Amino acid sequence: MPFNKINNKMVEAQLLPGQKVFSQRGAMLAYTGEVSFTPNVMGGQGGVISMIGRRVANEDTPLMTVEGHGKVMFGHGGHNVQVIDLTGDTLYVEADRLLAFDGSLQQSTMFMGQQGGVMGIVRGQVTGQGLFTTKLDGHGSVAVMAHGGVFELPIGPGQPVHVDPQAYVAHRGQVTNKLSSALGWRDMVGRGSGEAFQLELSGHGVVYVQASEEKL
Repeated sequence: MPFNKINNKMVEAQLLPGQKVFSQRGAMLAYTGEVSFTPNVMGGQGGVISMIGRRVANEDTPLMTVEGHGKVMFGHGGHNVQVIDLTGDTLYVEADRLLAFDGSLQQSTMFMGQQGGVMGIVRGQVTGQGLFTTKLDGHGSVAVMAHGGVFELPIGPGQPVHVDPQAYVAHRGQVTNKLSSALGWRDMVGRGSGEAFQLELSGHGVVYVQASEEKL
């Protein structure tokens, strides 16, 4: 089910019986038709393991399940919204960046150490992204939030992309990411942002970057 952009800060989902959408709690702005909203205590499609992992790390973002027959408008905090359509591939995105996503997508939680080892963990802690990231697989649409809008940068073989970690929003495809620093370990202490750190993404896919270094 695609999301239709109403403007840069609002999207609309057309719900049919038997379909569902997951969204951040409090993200519903208006709706028409017969629609129900239920707090989701199981972490969306990620289940109990997803929920426990995030709560242990204090990174749990409450979701609600939206079902019924009608149109629902979503937005949150006046943030810019970008719609990403998945066609059988995978999207990695921070939970607090997720505005809403198609219930047909499979959601899971990935430990940052699985992608980048120790530096993956360091990246999560230093950049404020935490120890976990959300993984969405399948066919469907995702609405993500960002400051100042989002632009896409392609990642190709032999053409890695370097991104300021604070400007990173999400990435998709067969991509490996790692945190690198132009400074020594002694210089890294106490530095949480800025050009001292770079997020290097390599492989084949797309990275979504916001036009700001401000966190949500």
